[in-house]
Amino acid sequence: MVSPLDAIGLLVIVGVHTLFAAVSTRFFRIRLETDWGTLVYVALVIPVVLFVSLLVLSGPLGLGPNLGSAVTAFVVAIALPIVLGYTIDVFWMPHPEEVELPDTAK
Repeated sequence: MVSPLDAIGLLVIVGVHTLFAAVSTRFFRIRLETDWGTLVYVALVIPVVLFVSLLVLSGPLGLGPNLGSAVTAFVVAIALPIVLGYTIDVFWMPHPEEVELPDTAK
């Protein structure tokens, strides 16, 4: 049985990873000129960063329970936050071209 502390630790990991995935997706959508470039970065760069973060958060910091298998850990702590973060950015944030940025003084 999972203790409440382990469940909270898992929620912290998923929450931090979702926040990072949403912000990173937004950053790549704003900075890159092509739509496919964003998808490539979301598929290749963000999972690597989340994997390293998972190793740090669940290893030395001891957050989260033992999920039993590497596949379950990947799905819960990496794939789910990427899907949630991308969904948050695409469906709930305005399109980057619709956002008006202030003029910068040079």
